[in-house]
Amino acid sequence: MKPIRLVQFTDTHLFADRTGRLCGLDTADSLAKVLALARTDGWPPDGVLATGDLSQDESPASYLAVRNALGALGAPVHCLPGNHDVPRRLAESLAGSPTVHLTRWVDLNTWQIVLLNSMVPQDNGGELAGEELDFLDRTLAATPHRHALVALHHNPVAVGSRWLDKMRLRNDTAFFNVIDRHSHVKGIVWGHIHQEFDSLRNGVRLMGTPSTSLQFLPGSHDFAIDSRPPGYRVIDLHDGGFIETSVRRLPSYAYTPDHSTRGY
Repeated sequence: MKPIRLVQFTDTHLFADRTGRLCGLDTADSLAKVLALARTDGWPPDGVLATGDLSQDESPASYLAVRNALGALGAPVHCLPGNHDVPRRLAESLAGSPTVHLTRWVDLNTWQIVLLNSMVPQDNGGELAGEELDFLDRTLAATPHRHALVALHHNPVAVGSRWLDKMRLRNDTAFFNVIDRHSHVKGIVWGHIHQEFDSLRNGVRLMGTPSTSLQFLPGSHDFAIDSRPPGYRVIDLHDGGFIETSVRRLPSYAYTPDHSTRGY
């Protein structure tokens, strides 16, 4: 059977001001170019994952920009919040959209995608509330006949950058206790780290994805900007439970980073 194709865009960091910049990078421009590249690559997919930090300034206007940009893709878009988002405003801005939704789960033939909210108000780190862990456990238990992919914003494992790993998912042990109870979970995907990460844990594929905007330098002890261009991830979900995935980036993206910035 033809695999189910998902495309993941993450950490768009849009502003109310169309010319807003994150550490010197025009996030609206970089997103437009990444979306244009993706649409030349076997488009449309079966679904799009937008895995948080969709806004940088938490404004209704920035979420309207998210809705307009992703709503023009001609594919169903499933969003979840990140630490820079306000879930209520995101939900209000997406209300009534025919294609862009704040999604909890979606069934796609032999696969189920479960989307989690790991954001903590006024905190760059992440945590899954008790009800969120219960939701994950119940949803996975109800569908043992489907392979499962779990999506969230914060990295549930260390990625080797000291400053980023201080802002990872804090209750990772509780999260993986749930994952380990359900052998049909085949992959976990997230944003937040603005870089590529790909590993295995107990046979489960662990995938972190570059931002459509600014990139962070892998392996850095302190906040550092990488020169790699923006990108996105393609995820092919095969009927037998196998995940085939790759990161695609713009061939180049020239801008002048603001290296005086010590955070984002």
